[in-house]
Amino acid sequence: MTIRFLPAPGAPRRLAAAQLANSVGDGAYYVCSALYFTGVVGLSPARIGLGLTLAWAVGSVAGVPLGALADRRGPRGTSVLLALATAGSVASFLFVRSFGAFLCAVVLYAVSQCGLAAARQALLAGLVPPAERTGLLAHLQSTLNAGLALGAALGGLALGAGTETAYLVVFALDAAGFLVCAALLLGLPAVAPAAGRTAGEPRLAVLRDRPYALVTLLNAVLLLRMPLLSLAIPLWIVERTEAPGWLVSALFVLNTLAVMLFQVRTARRVSDLDSAGRALRTSGLLMALSCAVFAAAALPAAGWAAAALLVAGAVLQADAEMRQSAGSWQIGFSLAPAERMGQYQGFFGTGVPVARTLGPMLLTALLLLWGIPGWLLLGAVLLAASYAMGPAARRASGARGPATGLAADGARA
Repeated sequence: MTIRFLPAPGAPRRLAAAQLANSVGDGAYYVCSALYFTGVVGLSPARIGLGLTLAWAVGSVAGVPLGALADRRGPRGTSVLLALATAGSVASFLFVRSFGAFLCAVVLYAVSQCGLAAARQALLAGLVPPAERTGLLAHLQSTLNAGLALGAALGGLALGAGTETAYLVVFALDAAGFLVCAALLLGLPAVAPAAGRTAGEPRLAVLRDRPYALVTLLNAVLLLRMPLLSLAIPLWIVERTEAPGWLVSALFVLNTLAVMLFQVRTARRVSDLDSAGRALRTSGLLMALSCAVFAAAALPAAGWAAAALLVAGAVLQADAEMRQSAGSWQIGFSLAPAERMGQYQGFFGTGVPVARTLGPMLLTALLLLWGIPGWLLLGAVLLAASYAMGPAARRASGARGPATGLAADGARA
């Protein structure tokens, strides 16, 4: 069976192009931003960390009302406006010269990004049949990784130059990418706003949906894997193993290439709540095994042996990540009422900023202070959350009634 690397022509391909446009700039931004704010602006790492923590905390809260705005006003127009707001926030980094200005800029950036993610999910749901959504999200994830990799390479050139001008070019590139993203989203067909609230219905109904809240919480736990590759594993390699330092970059490249090449193939196995639950259970097992392998790399051994274990752990982690993503996408969409897709996707998406906000602190404390037992505990927590996700999703589906059942059945078509 052949797997297409490009999504179908029309709306799916335009959504992928929009994803690529902003991810290239983001990749360059992620590589350069910390050194720019410390070396050029003169902020301390502690202040940068505080600002980012506050920003993503605000962003995680803002995603739900901005998703609800997409439901009421239409997801296409809302997505375009939030893409423009993101471009503006990135452009403002060009003029940041104090902590106060930095804090305002990163809060706007985080709020715009979280809102844009929710609105784009609602737009995708309005343009793509249920049976095709998880597959398209897999394409978008592959596109995201490709764009981030390309952007990271461009950011590396800026780091090599090491000048203020080079860093400013990176921010300008990122802002331009979101402008292109907005233009591409504007060219998509309009999706009609959802019907107004019925009498007595709360403005943000998702906040009272306890079964969906449980699914969202479990997903947030599973997303603690996100800071592993960018923070915890690099520190583990340098401080606790005999492996060479360049392996940090190699493992990042390995993960990026794996998702680019195999995320679409992995997602094809997920088509309803049952297959999503199986994917998540398998993901949990692979993630627990990966944690054990990473832990073993710190045992007394030659550098090459530690490196081999780390590569094996990274392969297992990449496989687990792709299965977890596909399963979570299916569950998040299948359980969201069509008329409230934006606010539900905004709520489900809070797992990402929560992982970005709390993950670094939790993982560094757990893994670097506890060492091998910390890795084993992390694996056990992720395994338990992955096994709990299926029953929680079935409970939420039963509580939702026939509407969700239809969404799940549609995904089987």
